Amino acid sequence: MRFRLLRRRLTISAPRMAVRSALPWPFRWAMLAIVLGFCAAIGLWAFEFGKDIAGLERGSKEELMRLRTEVAELHTELAAVKAQRDQAQSVANTAGTLVTAEKAAQERLVAQTKQLELENRSLRDDLGFFEKLIPASSVDGLAIRGLQAEMAEASKLKWQVLVIQSGKNPGEFNGRLELTFTGFQNGKPWSAVLPGELPAIKVRQYGRMGGEFEVPAQVQVKGVSARVMDGAVARATQSIKL
Repeated sequence: MRFRLLRRRLTISAPRMAVRSALPWPFRWAMLAIVLGFCAAIGLWAFEFGKDIAGLERGSKEELMRLRTEVAELHTELAAVKAQRDQAQSVANTAGTLVTAEKAAQERLVAQTKQLELENRSLRDDLGFFEKLIPASSVDGLAIRGLQAEMAEASKLKWQVLVIQSGKNPGEFNGRLELTFTGFQNGKPWSAVLPGELPAIKVRQYGRMGGEFEVPAQVQVKGVSARVMDGAVARATQSIKL
């Protein structure tokens, strides 16, 4: 029964019925669009108004300006740091050049010092040589004034002989020099002479000769003897001990 009453109310046979004019659907959609746009505009206005009230937009702009200022300051500091780095690099390069020049100058000074030491030694040798050239009052004729010998290396003996001829206007002497080396080899006596032919020597007022002697293994040289030979005759002799 109730269902029938409800159906009568919902159908055309209902006791009350209203008749309205139907609008075309384009007008309906236009009205709906206008209403939605108006609602969106109100919502956007409310959102912007809320941001202004809360101060969010103003704070964002201030933060953005602050960040831009900090970025500009950082760029300035970075440029200053780069300039300082370039200056420090320039100073380092200059310092490296100065150190290289100083090392080169020091090496030159060391080389000059060594050269001066060699020249000084040579001058001392020449001084000793010319001091020995001064004839003794009791010596007349040919004589050996200087015989020197020293170990230059482990197996080499360096020797030097100075022969002078005193007197007024002495004639040139042509002879030969004989050197004899004595010592011990494995605890036994040992002797040897310069290998090969005796070296020739010419003396008018003085003559100097020198050389090296190869010392055999396990030999200890203890003495050196020098003789100036005129044929088979010894004109002058001298011996030293080491």
